[in-house]
Amino acid sequence: MLNSRPAEPFDQRATMRAWERLLSGETTDLPAGVRPEILRSWQRCQTGGTDALAAGAPSVPRPDTPTRSCELLEAASDTLDQLGRLLDGTGAMLLLCDGEGVVIRAMGDPSTREKGREINLEVGGRWDEEAIGTNGIGTAIREGRPVFVHACEHFCAGIKGWSCAAAPIRDPFGFGTIGAIDLSGGPGIFRPHNLALVAAAAREIEALLGERHRQERERLLAAFIDAGASRGPDDAVVILDRVGRVVYSRNPPQGGGLRDGLLKVGQPLLDLGPHPSDTQIVAALPPALQPSGISPLILDGERRGTVLHLPARTKPRPVSAQIRPRAGTAEPPLPIVGASDIFLEAVDLARRAAEAGSSILVQGETGTGKELFARLVHTSERHKADAPFITMNCGAIAVELVASELFGHVAGAFTGAMRDGRPGKFELAHGGVLCLDEIGEMPLDIQPYLLRVLESRAIYRVGDSRRRPVEVQVVAMTNRDLMQDVSSGAFRADLYYRISTVTIEVPPLRARQGDVPLLVDHFNRAAARRLNRAPLRFSDAAMALLDGWSWPGNVRELRNVCDRLHVLVRGDRVEVSDLPEPMRRGPALPSRPGEQSLDEVEEAAIRQAFAAARGNVTRVAAILGVSRPTLYRKMRQYGIRRLTE
Repeated sequence: MLNSRPAEPFDQRATMRAWERLLSGETTDLPAGVRPEILRSWQRCQTGGTDALAAGAPSVPRPDTPTRSCELLEAASDTLDQLGRLLDGTGAMLLLCDGEGVVIRAMGDPSTREKGREINLEVGGRWDEEAIGTNGIGTAIREGRPVFVHACEHFCAGIKGWSCAAAPIRDPFGFGTIGAIDLSGGPGIFRPHNLALVAAAAREIEALLGERHRQERERLLAAFIDAGASRGPDDAVVILDRVGRVVYSRNPPQGGGLRDGLLKVGQPLLDLGPHPSDTQIVAALPPALQPSGISPLILDGERRGTVLHLPARTKPRPVSAQIRPRAGTAEPPLPIVGASDIFLEAVDLARRAAEAGSSILVQGETGTGKELFARLVHTSERHKADAPFITMNCGAIAVELVASELFGHVAGAFTGAMRDGRPGKFELAHGGVLCLDEIGEMPLDIQPYLLRVLESRAIYRVGDSRRRPVEVQVVAMTNRDLMQDVSSGAFRADLYYRISTVTIEVPPLRARQGDVPLLVDHFNRAAARRLNRAPLRFSDAAMALLDGWSWPGNVRELRNVCDRLHVLVRGDRVEVSDLPEPMRRGPALPSRPGEQSLDEVEEAAIRQAFAAARGNVTRVAAILGVSRPTLYRKMRQYGIRRLTE
């Protein structure tokens, strides 16, 4: 139970002495018992001039709750109600705060809430670090992760009699911290699993926010189509939701002072109050984004979104590059399709590097089309029409065979060697291009030999002393961060700098503004020719979802979707219902590298609750705020026995 006496998490006296020494001006040799996040916070408070003798937080008078805070309140309501009902008599209270640390809802044990009012730990109280120093809410927001602050760890003297555990609530689209959830009370409520509890609650609220955004986006797109707000397929539009967040953009302007990512789905473009007028919306827009017209989007009888009609811009022309067929094949010329600035820059760099004969490193996520850039190098005027194009996947060959594959071997060089020997990839690529895919998988002990070949322009077959000159332009490809591999010792630095004379970053599809419709048209027509049928027609709603999808599999994923539609769609028109189910749910949300998944946090919370309740299932269910059947289901899911390890 929360109100049973816990063991202290640290030495309170040592912590208090460290705080006093810090205030007296001593900044070195503080006791080792002060946790790093607390010491960082104390130093921020001291540098910022926070009053260490403050008795409570200031109030923030607000005539109206901001619209984004209302969104957070609505999404968190069920979670707060479920947990809040369990707090009577526990000595604890639960608080929801906005991104500035202002409390927007408080609930829990009545006597604790009454004590909280004495320090303004109630709705309207401002609990960011700047206002009231080190505390659960403000420090969690500032640190960007769950934290607990216990008793003397608080910076301000007036709140050292409290213990709190808080977790930040992040925007589900990856645009920063939008709030925090906090469990506070007297020092007696401290439990290690309090932190896991608020972290799990924060992740649940984030998931609910993401789902609400997805549903709202879907309804706004439907309203946009139903209202006939589009002025044509080439119309440049941006759709905003009721708080000024980007829901969808099509043919947006580029350059002209617009920063990259400004119109990305989920981006808070404007900070709108409730019921903004068209005049207020226009006034709040960036100067480089002035609309030629505005249309409201009505849902449930009220304005829930806005369409910005932007001045028409010249329709982008696709890249006209054609990749020539490889010598000795019957394949047709292969077009490179794209028109976005970031893609055109990569294509131009590939052409210039090809003409210079430089070694080229092509980097990019899986499915971006890295091999197309290698083929583009092969198509340059530097290489004759019959010049060879040889590929080798460095990660698909047994380690002991890599040297033979690259450099060839002579008869009897090793067990299993060809009777007459065999040339390697370098010899086969003489006069043309050698494409080394997954170069990061190249065995470390082979890398010095590859480096020597690149520098001497000659190879020695395995088992042979004869020097064989080769003239090859090497294009290495990888989806890994080779610089990180260099730092860890998994890839030689000298080889890295030799193969990356020119580095081409192939942009992910989500960064190629305006290219999705071009690629859909290309793959649609290619599939139609292959199947001897008419191309499919896409409804505006279906194309909007395709254009707004984050494409984690990049161009390869888009091609597969087009092929799938040609197989599964009845008739010749693609509707939203024909698209894969994840796309119908809306854009994929970004992950946060290094952060625990919701399942991991949930499992940790359950295990810690079992440890605190000594295996009592009823108490664990009460601590976590779930029913016993739900708890049993979660125990089976995570393989948790009643008496946990």
